[in-house]
Amino acid sequence: MSARQRIEVGGHAPYAITIGPGLLADREALAAPLRGRHVLLASDSHVAPLYADGVSDALLAARPGVRVDSFVLPAGEASKTLAGFGAAIDALAALGATRDACVYALGGGVVGDLAGFAAACWMRGIDCVQLPTSLLAMVDSSVGGKTAVDLPQGKNLVGAFHPPRAVLADTSTLRTLPDRELRAGLAEVAKYGAIVDAGFLDWLAAHASGLLEREDAALAEAIARSCAHKAAIVERDPFEHGERALLNFGHTFGHAIEAGQAFDGLNHGEAVAVGMVLAARLSARLGHATDADADRLQAVLERFGLPVALPRGLAPDALLARMRLDKKAQAGGLRFVLWSGIGRARVVADVPEAEVLAVLRAA
Repeated sequence: MSARQRIEVGGHAPYAITIGPGLLADREALAAPLRGRHVLLASDSHVAPLYADGVSDALLAARPGVRVDSFVLPAGEASKTLAGFGAAIDALAALGATRDACVYALGGGVVGDLAGFAAACWMRGIDCVQLPTSLLAMVDSSVGGKTAVDLPQGKNLVGAFHPPRAVLADTSTLRTLPDRELRAGLAEVAKYGAIVDAGFLDWLAAHASGLLEREDAALAEAIARSCAHKAAIVERDPFEHGERALLNFGHTFGHAIEAGQAFDGLNHGEAVAVGMVLAARLSARLGHATDADADRLQAVLERFGLPVALPRGLAPDALLARMRLDKKAQAGGLRFVLWSGIGRARVVADVPEAEVLAVLRAA
């Protein structure tokens, strides 16, 4: 990316998403959102050795009077628990964080979700700056203010809406991102084409090689378009009372897969890729769309090297039981984000469980 891009998210708590290289070393950009003198720099054991010292040094150079403490989680979804949340709260207490303190979330979606939730709860809410270092976090979890931790019964069951004060997506970090994590992020990128922008899905198919080869221009375009789509939806529906639910396309299936594998199998992006294909197949089975649309989405995901079939060892009945506990379920029955074709997602309530089981068994 040759230049930075900036996307404004409006609504009751507006903030900006800045996208570009070198942001984690930019003293002024890092310090601009900071209102107080206490910073908790939250990261994980993979990301912290690469970037934490540089971020801390940049903040201290810009604001010499600031105290910066570090909090490092073991890397992986298994750390996104109430125990990990409690450890983050303990770190804020040890810091003596005041109401104008700020949590900087440096890492992928696990760090962003957990650190954001800690910021939402400390003294009933302090600032959080998201510093996403994975593609998935840049285009999804860092934007929109949804924070949470997992329970053994399911993913993201305990959390809060807490919009960030700023998002700084340093695209340079994608150079150190493992290939598997890059592909996982591309699943969430493809989601925006699936739910609102059929032309974007065509663009992704045409630029798949460049994205996998980490070409700056291709990644910049994919991130900016994804963030713009999410920002527009979040601004219109900040608390997921309506349109924002469309962002969960594939996630009801995906979260059940993750929980069914005890968060130790497919990663989030991979599970969502499978979930989107299952949602597309369910849409076709219910007569809302065609199998040709599902085939087209599946082909794009396969070009990115993503899984598109249910992993072995997962019982359809057990997955269905987990879906009943999903946050998108309602008292009247299962609710899914399905589609009427590519770029035309919609929420469908009271989906018959027998149809869901049929799709799971076929997969």
